[in-house]
Amino acid sequence: MIDNVFPAEDVRTLARRMSKAHDFKTVKPQLVPECLAEGWEVSRSSKLSCRMKRPKTRSVLLEDRVWTLLYRMGFGHLSGQGGGKLTDTACDPAVLNQLDAVGLDDEVAIAVECKSSVKTKAPKDFQKDLAKLAILKQPFAQSVHEAFPLRDNVRRVPVMMFFTWGLTISQADKDRAKTQQVVLFDERDLEYYEQLVQHLGQAAKYQFFADMLPHRKVSGLQASIPALAAKMGGKHACYTFSIKPDYLLKIAYVSHRAKGKATDVDTYQRMIKKTRLKKIRKYIDENGMFPTNIVISLDAGVAQFEPRAGGDSEEGAEYGTLKLKPTYRAAWIIDGQHRLFAYSGHPKASTSYLTVLAFDNLPASDQAQLFIDINHEQKSVKTGLLQELFAELNWNSDEDDILVRAIASKAIQALGMQGDSPFCERILLTDDRRTDERCITLPTLFSALTKARMFTVKAGVEYGPLWAGEREATLLRTIEVVKGWFNQICDGGAQEWWDLGAGEGGGLAMNDGVTVCIAVLRSVFEHLSENGFALIRLKNDELLECLQPFGLALGGFLGSLSAEERAGFRRERGVQGQTAGRIMCEKALHGAFPEFSPEGLSQAMEAEAANARQRAYAILERLERRLCAMILETVKEEYEGGGDLWWYDGVPEPVRRKAALRMEEDHGKRGSSKESYLDILDFKDIAAKNWELFKGTLSKGSGKKEQQLHWIDQLNDIRKIVMHSSKNVPVTLGQLAHLEETEEWLNGKLELAEE
Repeated sequence: MIDNVFPAEDVRTLARRMSKAHDFKTVKPQLVPECLAEGWEVSRSSKLSCRMKRPKTRSVLLEDRVWTLLYRMGFGHLSGQGGGKLTDTACDPAVLNQLDAVGLDDEVAIAVECKSSVKTKAPKDFQKDLAKLAILKQPFAQSVHEAFPLRDNVRRVPVMMFFTWGLTISQADKDRAKTQQVVLFDERDLEYYEQLVQHLGQAAKYQFFADMLPHRKVSGLQASIPALAAKMGGKHACYTFSIKPDYLLKIAYVSHRAKGKATDVDTYQRMIKKTRLKKIRKYIDENGMFPTNIVISLDAGVAQFEPRAGGDSEEGAEYGTLKLKPTYRAAWIIDGQHRLFAYSGHPKASTSYLTVLAFDNLPASDQAQLFIDINHEQKSVKTGLLQELFAELNWNSDEDDILVRAIASKAIQALGMQGDSPFCERILLTDDRRTDERCITLPTLFSALTKARMFTVKAGVEYGPLWAGEREATLLRTIEVVKGWFNQICDGGAQEWWDLGAGEGGGLAMNDGVTVCIAVLRSVFEHLSENGFALIRLKNDELLECLQPFGLALGGFLGSLSAEERAGFRRERGVQGQTAGRIMCEKALHGAFPEFSPEGLSQAMEAEAANARQRAYAILERLERRLCAMILETVKEEYEGGGDLWWYDGVPEPVRRKAALRMEEDHGKRGSSKESYLDILDFKDIAAKNWELFKGTLSKGSGKKEQQLHWIDQLNDIRKIVMHSSKNVPVTLGQLAHLEETEEWLNGKLELAEE
């Protein structure tokens, strides 16, 4: 038996509670302190009661999100609070546990288990969890059939599935799940379907079924349709027919970019736009007609065409009956998704007809090209989407250069999906929302990876370290090596900086930072090749082993950068900034491995040092000049009275003594004025002596006045390096960034004081 499952209309109150990200409760005012100590916060209050709220734990939130998804998809029966429960079966009682969510449709019965972790990790004993859920499949199906029978003794298709959040599932466990017919979805899948149900309403359920039950036969979906068969382009079989929207909604499947499995070359569509659906629904309400076809591709084996007597027509077309195999995911929509899904939940979905042009098993590359050809005339296809589609369009190319770009496109999307990849949830695709974490664009990675010498050195003759002989092997090698390289960087000490993404203090896990790291990877490849390593002959794990010392060292260097140095790294943008970042990283590796000296590094180091010193000198000169003018002007104004009163009352005696000594040693070459012999630290001492005059403009940070003036000591430390070039101590990018930041800060303070 299955218990705690109810008609959807009986759980509406529960649905409101489950759809929220917080738990709520109402307490008396005197109990508020106790609740606050338990993590609750006040939502609203009155004299008699307080409404408290607390974020749900991840495990509870996952279960509630999955249940809410099933509810919004329109499942007829759903589990109540606490999930569904199986009882009185012949199974071992040890495996008869509660099912986190149960959803029953007229065609499908779904049992869901949810597993989550706040920190990304591999689950323990997941093999056992899979086995337990698989064992429940038959008793679950039987219990549902007995408790909620359908007409004509039709049985629902049972689906056992896991939704995970924050878990990295191994390939071995994925293979076990497939063998045991347990469906695995993760948090990205959940997010996709939550977006889809927002746009499509209950029609999203059929897309959900298509992912769970691809090509699974479902009773009640048989169709025999009058159709016209022909060939398009001289080679592609196609059919033209009319069909009711409610039927096409069930068998059609749209592979959106927002969902797509990154390694599935059949994905090319954009996420459906809700505003566009509303406009089309209004058009349908007004009895509007669609004069153009919905364009689809029927999967292999779905269509069976029976010609009518009479043979071919003069136009080369044939009349007959098209029989469609009753399966979900039988037809891929190439064009017309908005027209079709506008009928979702519409009263006219079962009475209207849509004209369809259906290709019979059109190759994925041709589907994608047709999608672009159609949409290019209506609405420009974004450059980013074209690069996402490069694999679909060119996966079977015989030209090395084109194939390499297809592999790169596919690899990048896979890196954004794999749970053990540093790029997981960080690749910004065309239909994704930009966040601090998801901010690395595919075009940027695409450009970085497809540069020379990574895959091919000379097409058809000489190949680079990521080449593995054929497309699938090269794809796998690219994914593993790029993933491994960035994991090494994170493990070496840069994980904390990487995790910040584009947030405050971040800058590594962004477009320019990632491009720099890939450029350094290319330099390491070249170094290893020059030192006798035949990289193309190494297995993937062997190649990563060769890279490891360099990856860990690079991660250690990046992780050790100060906040100011990180800010300087982030400010360097575009090609010029990426070059500067690469040189900085290569210099660090050169320090760790003296034999590592990529082409041009020594010249770049010399040029960079000279340029940085020159820029630093100019900033220091401006800072000293402005400090001198402001401090002396203020002191002279304060100690007005003529003569040298300001010098004796406003300048500390040790400073006067040092200035006199310098004048004597210099024989007065700087001039006769006393201020000509003051240096930057003297200005600090003058400001300290007259703190009430300067604390509003020269204080930085907190603490005593010496601490608030410490920034002048830091300027002097950098000044020593700049002024003593003969000692060959370079000016670092971090020091240069510090000077730039200090000048900007001081100018702002002085301008504010002058207002």
